[in-house]
Parts: sequence; structure tokens; C-alpha cells
Amino acid sequence: MALRKSGSILALAALLSSCGGGGGGSSTVSLPPGGGATPTPTPVGTTCSLQSRQNWAFDQINEWYLFPETLPASLSPTPYGSVQGYIDALTASARSQGRDRYFTYITSIADENAFLNSGATAGFGIRLSYDSSASRLFILEAFEGAPALAAELDRGTEILAIGTSTANLQTVTSLFAQGGSAAVSSALGPSTAGTSRVLRFRDAAGVETTTTVSKADYVIQPISPRYGVQIIDNAGTHVGYLNLRTFIDSAEQQLRDAFLQFRNAGVTELVIDLRYNGGGLVRTAELLTDLLGQNRFASDVQGVTRFRASKSANDKTRNFRTQSQSVAPTRIAFITTGGSASASELVINAMIPYLDPNMALIGSDTYGKPVGQVGLDRSACDDRIRIIAFATENARGNANYFDGLASSLTNSCEAADDISLPLGDPGEASTARALGFLAGAACTPIGSAPSGATSSTTTVPSAQRAPASLPRELLMPAQPTPAQREVPGSF
Repeated sequence: MALRKSGSILALAALLSSCGGGGGGSSTVSLPPGGGATPTPTPVGTTCSLQSRQNWAFDQINEWYLFPETLPASLSPTPYGSVQGYIDALTASARSQGRDRYFTYITSIADENAFLNSGATAGFGIRLSYDSSASRLFILEAFEGAPALAAELDRGTEILAIGTSTANLQTVTSLFAQGGSAAVSSALGPSTAGTSRVLRFRDAAGVETTTTVSKADYVIQPISPRYGVQIIDNAGTHVGYLNLRTFIDSAEQQLRDAFLQFRNAGVTELVIDLRYNGGGLVRTAELLTDLLGQNRFASDVQGVTRFRASKSANDKTRNFRTQSQSVAPTRIAFITTGGSASASELVINAMIPYLDPNMALIGSDTYGKPVGQVGLDRSACDDRIRIIAFATENARGNANYFDGLASSLTNSCEAADDISLPLGDPGEASTARALGFLAGAACTPIGSAPSGATSSTTTVPSAQRAPASLPRELLMPAQPTPAQREVPGSF
């Protein structure tokens, strides 16, 4: 079968994103001047037939994929009914090795740009997690300016039933019985403004309510104005707390403002809460790392980007850069879960050569994604393909954390994600454990006990356990939007 070479435009951005079953997220980095493919316009008259789009996807993967040895020598697209289905078949070998867990995918240029530039998306404005063994669905957080928070749905709320009207409400339990998490995701409807659902829910105080909530266009603020930046008194020491939801362009000024506040307060101990952060723009991750590097030299390596041998002209070493808002941390506690991926891991990994053993992971292990994507556009079809094309390593050369970062650090502390308390509350389990680490308290390392486990989980049936003790996963639809890839669990 002849495979045609179609015109493409190399997006001057490379993603670090984890999508699919675990955490999600994307990130972009500018390629070095002179590196990468020469941008060429999509040829006039190019068709957007399924086979044409599949052939184009094959060409880009064949040229850029980080693991070319895993690609089939030839694979007809004919049996596959979608571009993504064909991509999944091409990358199946790397997936089986745990190196590409659906990180290579097709998306919309317009939709992805809208989210990465400003956080624009549509939905209820909540992040959801579930416990399939107990058939329960919880809200982890609600985004400001979105419909759900206006309807008083917030962290700790349990969704009990979903319907398009009060007459056809289905309990979450029955949805799980019918089709697992996919049935729950489907019941919530498409991510389009105007989609309405009737929800029966129980808030953190135990009050049950049934109400109609309509999805709307809104903008996710990377740092919550409610709890995203705090200075906490930790037994007499001022600790800076930062909760970052996603690495996108609109986070830059928020990050600068947060660290200026920390710097003016003389903060040197930090809690960086990335527990649900699936990734985002590499340049935003590099800025956050710079803001943690007031005491770094311009010669200190922050990270190294490495492409396959045929694309090594794009390799790049990124050193620390002075920022007027930077602080010089003496200790950092990074709060993470399996939803912390990609650009989140890049920041943590970059700091290990300089701050370990005075830093720790708190909560549970990270997702494990030391690789990133380039974006190639076919504008005539609104197609952007994100291809795993490079690995990211720190100053010590560590780029091998596909199983998570916990084993790369000297310190880690197991802790639950206690959704009965607000994020950043000093009493919340992970935040309390982070503050304890900074104060020198002993803890149980990550991996020594089941994630999120408590002593009660071995004796109390899961359906009766409190939300804080339940093992949970972020809810992801089968075909996530750009926002859902970058902000896993968002609906």
C-alpha cells in the first residue's frame, strides 16, 4: 500500500501529556532555533477523508516517534474506523512496554489552542473521581466561575444519581453495574455548552439535594483564587502553599504573583500541591522551576530534552534563569498522586539534583511520564497530532521514571487525599503530612502501604468507608477533550 506524504506544520511546541487511564496533561516547549521540520502549507485541494488523515498520521509518526523500533514496518489503515484507532494500532508495541500509554493522539487545533492559551473549555466545572469497588463518585474540586460551584457543588460532594430529568434519574451504583466508569462518564453527557443534567448529590455536611445543572463555557484558573496560594504558620515557621491545577499560559502571571508573595514574606519552606496536575506547557513548568531557583547559577542545568537520533538537532539543554520573583527554598514537599504527570514530574525531577534530600513526595506515587510530544498540524482538517518524540532528563540524567518518581527521591511520605477538607487546609491529610515533613516528622514511605489506605480499610466494607479512606481514580471519558487531557477528571 502506498502511503502519501502530506504537508504538515510543525507546531513550535512539544507536549508533556499523560492521557488515558491515569493522569492527563499536556505541555509544550519551543524547539531550538533552526531545529525541527520546515513549516510547509497544507497543499491546496487536500482532502480530509479518513484514509487521507490516517496516511498523514502515519507519515508524521514514522518521522518523529521516539521509539521507531517499535513501529510496524507496514500497517494498512483500512480495518480502522478512526484516525485514533489507527494511531493506537501503530503505537501498540510501545504501549505494551509501558512507554506510550495513549500519549500519541489526534486532537483539534482550535480546541487545544483555546485551552492551552487561556484554560477555555465547556462543562459543569468540576473534577471527578470514583471508587469502582464501592460504586461511588466524588467531586475533588470545583472551578470558579463555572456552573457547578454556583449550584453549591464543591470538594467532598458525592454524586448519587444522574439523569436528563427527575423521571429518569439513574443511581451511580446502577451505572457502574451497567458499564463501569464509562457508563458514568457517558451519563454526564458531552462537553458542550447547554447540555443539562439532573444531579442528586450529598454535600460534605451530609445534606442531599436534587438540582439541574447546565454545562457552560468557562475558563479554568490554573491557581484557585480561593485556596491556591497561602502562607501557613507551621509551628512558627511560615510555609508557602501553592496548588497548581495545570501548566498553561495563563498560569504564568499567577505563578509570578504567588512567588513574589512568598519572597516578600521571607518564605524558604514550600508545599507545592500537584496532586491532580496532569501536565501542561513545558515552558510553564520551566518557569515554575526557575521560581524555585533563586539560589541556582545560570550554569546549573534544569533539564535536557532528547529526541531520537534522526532528530537530534532538536536536542536542548535548559539552564536555570533568574526571575525577579524567585525564592531560595531550603525544603520542599510536593503533594502528588497517580494523577500527577508529565510537566508536574518535570518540575520535581529537575529539583532532585539540587535539593534532595531536603524534598519529598507526599501522598502517592506520580503517574510516570518522562517523555513528551511534539505537535504537527494539518490546518485544512483541524487536525493536530501529538506524537511522543522526546525524553526529558534532569541534571543527573534521570529520564527513567515510567513507574513514577517516588524511587528517585530520598524521601517520600504516604498520605491520603482527604476530600472532606478543603485543599490547602492544614488539617487535610496530605497537607498535614507535607507540613509534618517540613517540620522533621517521621512518616511511612510511599509504596509501604496501599495508596490512600488507612487502618480501617482492612475491616470496614468499602461501601461504608469515609471518602478520605477510599481508593479513587480520576474519571476520564473514552474520548477526552483537550481540557480533560490536561485537567484529568474535569467535566
